[in-house]
Amino acid sequence: MKKLFVFGIIFVFAAWLIGFCFFAYHINHYKIDTSTHTQAIVVLTGGRNRIGEAVKLLNNGLADKLFISGVEKNTSLQDISDLQNIPLPQKPILMDKKSTNTIENAIETQAWLKKNRISSIRLVTSNYHLPRSMQEFQFQNADLVIVPHPVFSENVAKKWWLKNRSFCLIASEYNKFLYVWLMRRLNIQG
Repeated sequence: MKKLFVFGIIFVFAAWLIGFCFFAYHINHYKIDTSTHTQAIVVLTGGRNRIGEAVKLLNNGLADKLFISGVEKNTSLQDISDLQNIPLPQKPILMDKKSTNTIENAIETQAWLKKNRISSIRLVTSNYHLPRSMQEFQFQNADLVIVPHPVFSENVAKKWWLKNRSFCLIASEYNKFLYVWLMRRLNIQG
């Protein structure tokens, strides 16, 4: 019985490690689509350069409006523009100030999408956060067309295995992704 338990632990760890290596490879090798037009761009706050990238995409005509999800309650568009040195475009920019995590981002965004009859988005977030975000957004609306748009941070090393901070960040995000993936397969919210 003890040998079976040890074998089970080794098997689970090996499966986790193989999945983790695939995850880490995947998040660093996205092919970025810079031509598909969507009805809106949705950017999730919380990572460096995400909002700036989303505004750039909006200015390049890849959507007609921008939805920023997870903005601090007392933050204005002008605050974001000043803080990130981003000129505000003439196209509509809307902000969600209710969301505090990825699940809430997906729920609040889906309410906005439904209200505005939007069926396609470009989802802008950090490359390591994109797989979990996609799971959450698809769970809220399986018919939503999502063009993933990763933002690569200079704070996350491409050679993540050499930097403890990058390794821990990616491993943590992989564990969160696994949890969400399993919960969504079981059709459980939360």
